[in-house]
Amino acid sequence: MSAIPDPATEAFVAHRNLLFTVAYEMLGSAADAEDVLQETWLRWIGVDLATIADPRAYLVRITTRQSLDRLRALGRRKESYVGPWLPEPLLTAPDVADDLELAENLSMAMLLCLETLAPLERAVFVLREVFTLDYDEIAEAVSKTPTAVRQLAYRARSHVAARRPRGVVSQSDTRAALAAFQHAIETGDLQHLVDILAPDVVFLGDGGGIAQAALTPIIGAEAVAALLSVGLPNLASRALEPAQVNGHPALILRRDNEIDTMLAVRVDNGLITALYSLRNPHKLSRLHTETSLHR
Repeated sequence: MSAIPDPATEAFVAHRNLLFTVAYEMLGSAADAEDVLQETWLRWIGVDLATIADPRAYLVRITTRQSLDRLRALGRRKESYVGPWLPEPLLTAPDVADDLELAENLSMAMLLCLETLAPLERAVFVLREVFTLDYDEIAEAVSKTPTAVRQLAYRARSHVAARRPRGVVSQSDTRAALAAFQHAIETGDLQHLVDILAPDVVFLGDGGGIAQAALTPIIGAEAVAALLSVGLPNLASRALEPAQVNGHPALILRRDNEIDTMLAVRVDNGLITALYSLRNPHKLSRLHTETSLHR
């Protein structure tokens, strides 16, 4: 005899990937996004479904409010973080890369750009620009008037436009840059990689005070090349694995069959403008299995 479907559970499961994506876009942390979903579920099962006209909108509202609370707490935690902070990377399915807008908003560069927004601005930007909610829905989610939400959206768009990466990332250019990186690691020949570094390239290494990493951003082609020339011999012992991370090509480096480092790049006009090296072991767990994301 089959169990009678529970409407609350069915609605939550149907929208779970969307809710996770909303929380992750707002927080840049899969672990915190999962905590938000747990809190959302606990609140959702206490709701009288007979009073809910649109379960999806109501669930997004709960998730947004819980994410805002956690985002404010995360801001305090990041103040004491050791070295540069990078978003927690996700191993993503090919269909994420097919959704160009979603992939662009999930990129390391864009998530770092969103980190510079105030919590309410980030919530409004994500809900409007990524998930295309109307202003009335967003107003309900963030407990503001539609007029206030429009003002927040304008400020957030202006802020992001001034800081966001230049243009859409080319998947083929990214793969070519990573191939140059892989060749340099495997052969020790750094020149081809150095040749495609932009003059103002930025290297960010996140070890979280646990794994060895540069404690400050390294800026400029000469400085980054010097860092790479020192670091490449250490990388040569690691097994390399191409992967799709946050909707973009990346490299996963393993040592003794354990994930040691995630390497990602930002490429603009054929040149590497940013290198991201994530080694904090607490942030590497979501690279073992694909994460389903949905708009």
